[in-house]
Amino acid sequence: MASDKKSGKSSKGTKSNAEILSEFQMLRNEQRAMANKLSEMEMELNEHKIVIDTLKNVDPRRKCYRMTGGVLCERTVEDVMPALVTNKEQLIKVIDALNEQLTNKGIEINEFKEKHNIRIKGQQDMQQRQGRVVPPMIHI
Repeated sequence: MASDKKSGKSSKGTKSNAEILSEFQMLRNEQRAMANKLSEMEMELNEHKIVIDTLKNVDPRRKCYRMTGGVLCERTVEDVMPALVTNKEQLIKVIDALNEQLTNKGIEINEFKEKHNIRIKGQQDMQQRQGRVVPPMIHI
């Protein structure tokens, strides 16, 4: 029983504030990582669109260079164009999947906040100014 109090855990099996906070921070870090990856993929998609638009009006037999696995390869426009279009379509699918995952992670975070009554300090001040009753909570 004494060791349970030292470790921050109660005998009922509930989580301590530190454990809840740690889990919340982990969820937020996952969400940030997803958002960063999504941003990266969107930039790559935009690059593909620009290259495709540029090469549309170019002679299909004209030489062009493509970076493949860190190696610059000489190809023709007609060889490169189908691969670019395929990559663009795959990027769109990945971006859609990441958007869905990001939305689900946001919902998961909001449910976790509600379950454990977590409020961000700025949010608490805003709620008090608006006259809402703010119950006891874990402060972040």
